[in-house]
Order: sequence, then structure tokens, then C-alpha cells
Amino acid sequence: MVDDFFLGFDGGGTKTTAILIDSSGRERARVLSGPSNPLRIGFDAAFESLTFASTETLRVAGVVPQQVRGVCAGLAGAGRRSVIIRIEPFFKKLFPQAVVHVTADFSVALEAATNGGPGVVLIAGTGSCAFGRGPDGSFARAGGYGPWIGDEGSAYHIGRQAVSAVLHARDALALPTVLEERILPALNLPDWDQLTERIASQPDGVFPDLFPVVVRAADAGDEVAREILFTAAAALGRMAGSVILRLGLKKERFPLIKTGGVFGHSAHLEAKLGAMLANFAPNALLSDMPDSPALGAARLAHRLSAP
Repeated sequence: MVDDFFLGFDGGGTKTTAILIDSSGRERARVLSGPSNPLRIGFDAAFESLTFASTETLRVAGVVPQQVRGVCAGLAGAGRRSVIIRIEPFFKKLFPQAVVHVTADFSVALEAATNGGPGVVLIAGTGSCAFGRGPDGSFARAGGYGPWIGDEGSAYHIGRQAVSAVLHARDALALPTVLEERILPALNLPDWDQLTERIASQPDGVFPDLFPVVVRAADAGDEVAREILFTAAAALGRMAGSVILRLGLKKERFPLIKTGGVFGHSAHLEAKLGAMLANFAPNALLSDMPDSPALGAARLAHRLSAP
């Protein structure tokens, strides 16, 4: 009878996925919760999302906390030691019998993409980052610095560029764009003054939500929207290229995996990015993440808890 379980989390600025597997590696439950990047939403809100994801996953599987032997949480923002030392005690309290490992979201994404081998993962969701492992086991990262100084190519950055483009057009400093007539209805706001106020108080509730607006405008032929997506693709391509070059993978055959909410929605962005990556690393095996990085986290939890 299987009675040992392993819990993995993939948490970002938009949502959290939790996956529970048993000791044979079979998935027993999967639950979605709210965002859990503590640097963007605060630790209390992150703990609330992680608590819901934990308790609901166990409820679905009919498992009690004492049966969980390993927990691995890959969270955006957890590339910083100061974040890890606040998150780990939280999980140790929830799961007293478990080996707990807290790490960055890009680490579990790489685990899910390569299963411990060489490769590169390119993340573009609320934030953005490229992370990889070389043939010698070394690691390299580009991006992942948050919305204040980075996250180029992310949904947040694309939305911010859209608002900026409209405001510049209104000031006769840039080309007109249909984004001007689409942004306010998409956010259910009456005027640009209220948009500015919401951005000041809750930017994460504005900019990422505008990504699909930009995609639809680009599909309708808006040149400004297309340029925003091309710029995002170029930024993501440069991140991946930097990691590939530093790991010595430029001429090698390796998995190059895309993951995050930006991918799979814009033919313009995907075509530009694909052409850049094919030119830079022609032997790379470019594909989308086959499953949630939370599954990689659960597998890593299992491996790290082995005696």
C-alpha cells in the first residue's frame, strides 16, 4: 500500500500549481491557486495561496499532511536567500514529516524540462527569465530581475509597453494605435486618469491583463502592437542566447523549452523568437513545456527525500 507522497509547487505572479505524486511517481492530485510570488504580492498573500493549494491538493487525494515525505516549491522570487528562509519554515510547519526544499521557479521548470540533463528553459509569464544547465553540470541564468528593472518579454512588460505606446501617441510623439480604443474597455475603466491610478496602486492587476489585448490588436494588423510583440520576442531571444552561449551549447543538440502564459498565443511573437533561436542555436530542440513545472518540483521532492 502506497502511503508516501511528494508535493511540488510552481508559483508565479499570476497563479500557483500544486501537484501531488505517490512513491511510484504517479500523479494523485493537481490544484490551481492564486499567485505566490512574495516579492510582488507580499508574504501574507503568498502564504494564503500556498495554504489553499496545499490543503486542497491533499483533500482531493485523500491524504493527510503526515503522509507527505517531500515538498519542493519553485516560486518566482525565491532565487533570493531572504525569501527562502521565510518560506521554508511555513512548509515545515504544514508538513512536519517532509523534507522541504524551496527554490526559484526557473529551477523546477528546468527540472521538468530536462529531468536533470543539459538544456535551457525560457520562461515568459508575468515575469521572464532564461535558465539552463550545461553538459558539465554548470548553470547559467539571464533575466528574472522583476518588473522594476527587468522582465523584458513578459506579459507585464508587454502590457506596460502598450500603455506607454498609447500615451505617446496621445502626445503626438508616436504612431497612432488601435490599442487606445481597446485598453480601457478591456480593463473596464472609464478613462485614462483611473487607469493611471490603478497602475499606481496595483500594476500587476493591469499590465499582464493587457497582453491578450496586444495580441488581438497585432492580429488585426496594428503595427504598433506588432512592434511591441517583436520587441518582446527579441528580448526573450537575447536572454536564451546569453544562457546558451555561456553554457557552451551553441553548436550542441539540447532541449530548449518554452513555458509561461506568453507562449502559445501570438504567431507574431513565436515566429520572431523561433527565427532568432534557430539562427543562434540551429541544433537546439525547441518545444513547449510538456507539463507543468510543478510536476518537476514533485519529482525533485521525491528524489531529495530519498534516504
